[in-house]
Amino acid sequence: MAELSSPLKVGDFELKNRLVMAPLTRSRSGESRVPNALMKEYYQQRSNAGLILTEATVISPKAVGYEDTPGLWTEEQAHAWQPIIQAVHAQGAKIVAQLWHVGRISDPQLLDGDLPVAPSAIQPEGHVSLLRPKRPYVTPRALSLEEIDEIVQQYRHAAEMAKLAGFDGVELHAANGYLVDQFLQSQTNQRDDQYGGSLENRARLLLQIVDEFIAVWGAGRVGVHIAPRGDSHDMGDANPLETFGYVMRQLSEREIAFVFSREYEAADSIGPELRKQFSGVWIANESLTPDSARRILANGDADAVSFGKAYIANPDLYTRLINHAPLNDVNPETLYAKGAEGYTDYPTLRESTLDA
Repeated sequence: MAELSSPLKVGDFELKNRLVMAPLTRSRSGESRVPNALMKEYYQQRSNAGLILTEATVISPKAVGYEDTPGLWTEEQAHAWQPIIQAVHAQGAKIVAQLWHVGRISDPQLLDGDLPVAPSAIQPEGHVSLLRPKRPYVTPRALSLEEIDEIVQQYRHAAEMAKLAGFDGVELHAANGYLVDQFLQSQTNQRDDQYGGSLENRARLLLQIVDEFIAVWGAGRVGVHIAPRGDSHDMGDANPLETFGYVMRQLSEREIAFVFSREYEAADSIGPELRKQFSGVWIANESLTPDSARRILANGDADAVSFGKAYIANPDLYTRLINHAPLNDVNPETLYAKGAEGYTDYPTLRESTLDA
């Protein structure tokens, strides 16, 4: 029976425990998109996790969809990640770079006036996150085959930059309605070429990028992030179990290290079926409680468990979970603020006890 404190082998590396810090966009890198000392403090505080997945990190200037998110397309950015990685490693934790292209979930204001790109020119419902004045998403421009090839190479280059920085591996962000997810799911992909129509064609981009990651890193240091419920950014698929099941079987054949699945537990969850089709480490995430996380590990329903908002508000989350201690509540008003408030100033359990 696995417990939170049990070590875990994930591909080519081993974790000190089975707690994973989820990728969390915090918009603290500034306009330069270069990691900084404040980010180092933030990640260092949370290195009690066995594995940290970085906030979604953009692969090119045209991949962005939010202000002040960090990138990994230049050597300057790679070198700026190094102190963060070293601080995490000093506490025995591993850190993997989550690599990201938002596709249609952007706005011309963030792209020097250019239209966002997507598999097909389908406007998403909803409004652009955080930009003011509030505005709806625009209709994106469909990518050409040549541009798709360029994006695949941008992912490879970002993976190379992650290696230069000293990360322990890379994770493909193929979830939450961003570019790779847009290609995969039938509602957002209406192409009639080799990237559209059949399931094999819609999954082609995801698997091409994974193959590039494997070429750079080896399969044992590659992960993929999925959201099989399709509940973000106006997503949808005609047959999610078939679509994601195919992807799981393909990833299993490639022997990648892990899949991170953002899917809360409910009657319509397909994660348990998907897990049967994937041979690597399975990381469960979304709306977990301390009790449900313990149960999932004890029952073998996942190999590791991941928290997001709880890790924002509780830098010492592992200590709190092990000791069955109460958790701080997250302040939604400071999730995307500019400085330390709501970022590095949440109290640890020890600090809360001393202040009591």
